[in-house]
Amino acid sequence: MTEISTVNMTHDDWLEHRRSSIGGSDASTVVGLNPYSSLYELWADKRGLLPPKEENEAMRIGHDLEEYVAKRFCEATGKRVRRKNAIIYESEFPFAHANVDRLIVGEDAGLECKTTSILNLKRFRDGEYPPTYYVQCQHYMMVTGKSKWYLAVLILGREFKWFEIARNDEDIEALAAAECEFWELVQSGKEPPVDGSRSCSDTLTVIWADSCHDTIDISAYRAELVRRESLTAKIKELEAERNAIDNELKAFMGEAEAGETEGYKVSWKAQTRRTFDSKRFAADNPDMELSDYYKETTSRIFKIREDK
Repeated sequence: MTEISTVNMTHDDWLEHRRSSIGGSDASTVVGLNPYSSLYELWADKRGLLPPKEENEAMRIGHDLEEYVAKRFCEATGKRVRRKNAIIYESEFPFAHANVDRLIVGEDAGLECKTTSILNLKRFRDGEYPPTYYVQCQHYMMVTGKSKWYLAVLILGREFKWFEIARNDEDIEALAAAECEFWELVQSGKEPPVDGSRSCSDTLTVIWADSCHDTIDISAYRAELVRRESLTAKIKELEAERNAIDNELKAFMGEAEAGETEGYKVSWKAQTRRTFDSKRFAADNPDMELSDYYKETTSRIFKIREDK
């Protein structure tokens, strides 16, 4: 086992190490269980084709509250934890690394600290937790060789939960095989299949942000275009059917702003929205220089039309 200290490591160096192999937060994407990231996006990121992700508010909160979550875990369990200021590598899995939150003192186990929104509360009912967390913990056990991992979750403003996750060698074997196969794609530069996710679409937009004036032959995709046309017609038909149901409900509810039945709640409330009329403002202030207030962006617009 090899360890690279993260003490005094710059953020850029940390990002470089993160891109050099598969981390715990990447594992669920590799096996198709991350609803927010596609395999194609992860591949592009590891290939260095995408800019580093900017820290959003959720990421900032999670980082800032990690120590608090660890303390709550210790209070709830009576266990003691310690930091592991290192990126861990295991020669058996050269495609993977582990940058763990905490290790459990006196126990062959580690701890993953999570902070999540109250909107995700239902995902923790009846002792359950998101599969992405499970895969991440199994990944850490794969790399570190630990026999157990704990998961501590702070659901902001609502409650604190912790879970014990046992090592599952069958799942680890399957995970290792999937990660190894994916890493071969990264190293070879061979693209993984694209999918219909927003993540994949956004990644393609970033990679191919620039265009030229070439027109190419896409005859190989004619069958897909015909299929797309058929799907578009079905989508319109289904949307019309769905809208008819909505209108039936509206007609039945009348002035009522809410409706309830077993398993469903319907809301039809009045809302007020204020927008700034920039065109009117410009017309009312013709002598004012407004160019500095306009944000200009360039993007490629994807359109398909039937050529009759």
